[in-house]
Amino acid sequence: MTVKKFNLPDVGEGLTEAEIVSWKVKPGDAVAINDVICEIETAKSLVELPSPYAGTVSELLVAEGITVEVGTPIIGISDGAAEAAGGAPAPAAPAVVEPSAPSAAETPMYGKLPKDTPDAGTSDAGPAGGPLVGSGPKADAIKRRPRRNAPSVAAPSAAAQPAPAAAPVQAPAAAPARPVSVQPAPAQPAAPAAATEDAPQAATAGLGGALGATVSGIVSRVLAKPPVRKIARDLGIDLADVVATGARGEVTREDLVSYQAQRDAELDQADSFWGASRKPQDQRVERIPVKGVRKATAKAMVESAFTAPHVSIFVDVDASRTMEFVKRLKASRDFEGIKVSPLLILAKAVIWAAARNPSVNASWVEDADGKGGAEIQVKHFMNLGIAAATPRGLMVPNIKDAQDLSLKELALALNELATTARAGKTQPAQMQGGTLTITNIGALGIDTGTPIINPGEVAIVAFGTIKQKPWVLDGEVIPRWITTLGGSFDHRVVDGDLSARFMADVAAILEEPALLLD
Repeated sequence: MTVKKFNLPDVGEGLTEAEIVSWKVKPGDAVAINDVICEIETAKSLVELPSPYAGTVSELLVAEGITVEVGTPIIGISDGAAEAAGGAPAPAAPAVVEPSAPSAAETPMYGKLPKDTPDAGTSDAGPAGGPLVGSGPKADAIKRRPRRNAPSVAAPSAAAQPAPAAAPVQAPAAAPARPVSVQPAPAQPAAPAAATEDAPQAATAGLGGALGATVSGIVSRVLAKPPVRKIARDLGIDLADVVATGARGEVTREDLVSYQAQRDAELDQADSFWGASRKPQDQRVERIPVKGVRKATAKAMVESAFTAPHVSIFVDVDASRTMEFVKRLKASRDFEGIKVSPLLILAKAVIWAAARNPSVNASWVEDADGKGGAEIQVKHFMNLGIAAATPRGLMVPNIKDAQDLSLKELALALNELATTARAGKTQPAQMQGGTLTITNIGALGIDTGTPIINPGEVAIVAFGTIKQKPWVLDGEVIPRWITTLGGSFDHRVVDGDLSARFMADVAAILEEPALLLD
């Protein structure tokens, strides 16, 4: 019997190292060619590695959570698959499997995105960002995932449920905590009154926001069935803060359980965060290795900040008509089942404004002629980047040829981008070739900011939260839905006049979306 070693490959993006995130096999398992054996995290994405051999796994050479260089052996596969396939223990397997083989049991690294949206904040498809937003996850976000389905939520959820009495209110402690699996109810069309009954709230979409992710509206009421609303009230949960996973974008009981588990974990961690004061301070320092996506993001942001001379400008916008337009889209039969938010209108506005001010959709290229001369490359296509806060860090996937998409197609593309980012499945190709980026910081209730330009681009637009503020209109002070746009530009390419005209054009669409029909 021969044992073949599989070396960590370059998965096609010029990487030099990768982290073994999780093993999908263990010693003694039979594998066929192209069976997924593990997930690795490169500097840009999470990638599944298929087996190049058929046989039996003899040993795992690298433990989960370890970063190794390309070319390093990571697994041994013997050619004894036929013997291991039988029901009886394979005689050859014990001779191959070593007790020292690393265990594949590690704490799960990834889970659901942190909460996507606050009250009356913009949300990106909910990719951004679930939410899709221009900020990464908390440094300790990964450690909260094991608290999913905490038993502490099971009792309130079951008790508050006015559902069939057959479901026991309290399960034994050893039973799996899935108190809400009783409700896989078929999707219901949203009642027309649901969009107007409550004050506008933020809904997740996928990119937050995320960045997630992660696109969702902030005007209409969060979708949820009455029993779910009662549970949320009993637990003091704002439905707008919960990542919705229902078939039609509604918040389910399971979503509440997951959210409450995370909230409990945060509280538990807060209680124990400060180290015991009797210990020396140097023993109360947590060290987090910088690797993978965070390492790549840090390097790119430093290069951008200290290479491209940034200039930032801001504009307050009356987005009341955008809010009304989003509300009409949600009620439209053409957009049935599609998550829609003001981010969709902003994306269209950016595409429209870039066509009127082409230099914002460009790149500055050093030594383009090989003789030390630089050039500006204006792109006659829009690969629209959406900054997404994911469990693995900040990513900027982009929508290819966004200028060719209809409003509905763009909404679908934002939804897909958010869903992929939220699942941690964004691939390198989806993050390459971007021409202009939007970061939806409003998903976190932030008014505005000064974003750093994505490397290779010359402009980025920050979309702040939309909330009611006093606004002077026709000489009267009235409440209106106001947002603040922040834009950062590479001053080598975009001067003050051009940046101001571009931002004014974007603002004009948010103030009057009907201009898109011209």
